[in-house]
Amino acid sequence: MTPPPEIERVLFTEEQIAARIREVAAGISERYRGRSLKLIGVLKGSVFFLTALARELTIPVKIDFLGISSFTDSARGSGMVRIAKDLDDPIEGEDVLLVEDIVDTGLTSRYLLQTLAGRSPNSLGICTLLDRTPRRLVQVPIEFRCFEIPDRFVVGFGLDYKQLYRHLRYIAVMHPDKGKGLA
Repeated sequence: MTPPPEIERVLFTEEQIAARIREVAAGISERYRGRSLKLIGVLKGSVFFLTALARELTIPVKIDFLGISSFTDSARGSGMVRIAKDLDDPIEGEDVLLVEDIVDTGLTSRYLLQTLAGRSPNSLGICTLLDRTPRRLVQVPIEFRCFEIPDRFVVGFGLDYKQLYRHLRYIAVMHPDKGKGLA
């Protein structure tokens, strides 16, 4: 498939992504061996990653989703997050892994970790497809990550630009004139 003209370059190929997800899934399966794990995907971006990850796990796994809305509070100069779609089932006493497409500033992940921790899971961690540490504003503990990326706007494998390009089987960098000011 020829990349669209808005794409500057492919950062990770479909094969690289699949290989790395297998490696990460092996680590998760080892850490949670003998236990059941609940994966919580953050909609919409994590769907492709969560699906690929779950298929590679060798342990019992349950899946649920959260939907979030982010907006900027200009009076405070900070991004605000609210849960738009909550979990279908309680997580009390469960081993939970929050599955993110990308951890960027860390603000959303911190909010979700604090919110979910208040629901008394047995354990709670983060697994992310992409980790963009140059933009980190708050530190969050990431137990499992597939790739660290530079401070560039990326699309594909669940990540979008104006709801486009989620379907790409690879992760690509947008041309610098695209995606400016987008997280």
